[in-house]
Amino acid sequence: MERCFGERYTSTVSDGGNVFKKKVIIAAVAAAALFGTAVTASAADNPGLVPKKVWDSKTDKIKIGLEAPMTGIFAVLGISQRNSLQVVADQINKAGGIGGAKIELVVRDDALNPVTAANNAKELAGDSSINMVVGPSISAYYQAAAGYYEAAKKLNCQPAVAALDFTDYKYGFRSQDYYKDTLTALMTVLQKKKITKFGMIYEAGATGTDFDAYYTAQSPKYGLTYLGWQKITSTQTSHNAELQKLIDLGAQAVSISNNAYGAYTAKAAKELKYAGILMGGSGAQNIAFHETGGNDFAGTLMAAPNYQWPLRDKTLWQPGYKAHTDAVVAANGFATGPKSGATSPNGTAIAADCLYAYAVAANKARSLDATKVRDAMEKLDIPANQTPSGVHIHPGTEHNFYQADGINVYEWRHDATGWYTIEVNGISRQAAACPETGWLARTAAGAPLVCAKVNGKLVYRAAA
Repeated sequence: MERCFGERYTSTVSDGGNVFKKKVIIAAVAAAALFGTAVTASAADNPGLVPKKVWDSKTDKIKIGLEAPMTGIFAVLGISQRNSLQVVADQINKAGGIGGAKIELVVRDDALNPVTAANNAKELAGDSSINMVVGPSISAYYQAAAGYYEAAKKLNCQPAVAALDFTDYKYGFRSQDYYKDTLTALMTVLQKKKITKFGMIYEAGATGTDFDAYYTAQSPKYGLTYLGWQKITSTQTSHNAELQKLIDLGAQAVSISNNAYGAYTAKAAKELKYAGILMGGSGAQNIAFHETGGNDFAGTLMAAPNYQWPLRDKTLWQPGYKAHTDAVVAANGFATGPKSGATSPNGTAIAADCLYAYAVAANKARSLDATKVRDAMEKLDIPANQTPSGVHIHPGTEHNFYQADGINVYEWRHDATGWYTIEVNGISRQAAACPETGWLARTAAGAPLVCAKVNGKLVYRAAA
């Protein structure tokens, strides 16, 4: 964690001046239901956009650790996580704190170095004044850090770890989509669209290993031939050789890295004029992909728990997501790609969910004890319209904040005005305008919609 896909074509086409590649696919809806699962109208918890003081913790300070790359090639991730966490901390502090205790962030930079990340995690885990740790980013880094957290019974939340099974961790929670949901949905749609061969380009590590194993084991069930994993390193700046190998094998689709390295695969697709499907997860919101892929990145689909920033119809934004994003932009602005002009807010709402959920859980438990807060966090059921991410939070014993009902799929497009996304399987209204015939959506109540031409206009109609 990210689908419904359009048909595959090899040419660039124009739709009223909107340029996009017909090389679609990046899944993230539940495999069993392409129209998605509707979020329940009323969830068990109703904390509002900002959790308020409802009890007395009899302490004046709560410390939240952040272990992330604050410098180096992936600094955008750490900085975005810090910005969103600080926004939520400031809001909660202004509302009285957690049990009256004010939140303070303690930040450690790993510069995307695995040894530094492990050492930082060990330090934060061993510091009894730290109530919860966010990070480290990347599944392999977390795998190395988790032992320290478990031994110290340190609550931790991971907004950038798609792989690994969090039922293995008593004190770890994931605020990102789980990779098995994404890959299962992806292969379901590949089958539906008569794609038969695909491969993967991903850096060596825990995430790539899990992805590769799952693709290998599950792809035959969908009538797919998995062409294997072309491994890359963190120091490579060209993925042309790896992509060419998959092209030579007849790959009609390529699964790319969610991390910054995936931008080099987008660059390779541009340089090799690859006409197939690029499939990516939430990392594709990083404007580095647009910078390296250029206009050829248009048509790529991105699976994410919720990323509504590029949607042009802002009325579709979830209230909590809008409130958080507006606050992030007011405090930190947004980034703009110097070549592509693509933009993104200088924050990441799924990191904000970590602190938001911790506050709600601590309020429910009326305690800062790690085990009591953990137990309360497992039972959270917060509706999507209140969370910073705009995603329904209900972790359960799996410790995954988001389930299949929280995954959205977006297709990147580009026109004279700039970059934007169309939400595949997104929430819309019957009779509302839609992008092209056959495009899928759903109503707020979960009823399926399909795009059709009616009296010369493309509008959503109830799906059969």
